[in-house]
Amino acid sequence: MKIQLAIDLEDVDGAIQLIDKTKDGIDIFEYGTPLVINFGLEGLAKIRKQFPDITLLADLKIMDVASYEVDQAFKYGADITTILGVAEDQSIKDAVKAAHDAGKEILVDMIGVTDVAKRAREIDAMGADYIGTHTGYDLQAKGETPFATFAKIKENVTHTKTAIAGGIKLDNVDEVKAADPDLLIVGGGIATTDDPARTAAEFKAKLK
Repeated sequence: MKIQLAIDLEDVDGAIQLIDKTKDGIDIFEYGTPLVINFGLEGLAKIRKQFPDITLLADLKIMDVASYEVDQAFKYGADITTILGVAEDQSIKDAVKAAHDAGKEILVDMIGVTDVAKRAREIDAMGADYIGTHTGYDLQAKGETPFATFAKIKENVTHTKTAIAGGIKLDNVDEVKAADPDLLIVGGGIATTDDPARTAAEFKAKLK
């Protein structure tokens, strides 16, 4: 199981500092959607220049013009980018093709999908690299967790690797282990702790 650190609440310099602190315990670093919106892909390029060897995901949450958006993400330094599961089938297929043509990867984010089981089967057939459940901040505030939705995804894919995100912290890591995703995405559960490097190491140790 790989660990991805979602960096959402920093500026670009803050993201660089966080990556520098945690790079020994994290497999994938996510340039989060707030960073994309606030600082553009130029911020991603700055991070790539600072850390040429890390794996970077740009959380673009693509909805349209997929090939272009995917190409831009990779042009500015991403190894992986995201498209929404509620996007048109053709957009997802175009995103997958553009990513694979570039030797990169696509994660399909299932936030907002209503029939999760059906859509998971459809996306599994489209050749995406990852399909992930994502309980967003707004639903986390109402007490929702990603585990039930993730179980539906896991039951309905045979080829695509799985990812789980949404309110993951050290105190629910046993549920993560039971769910058994290929990729665990953690944001504030690492980034907002007093010692992010130590917390990342604790996650890694607990998930062994």
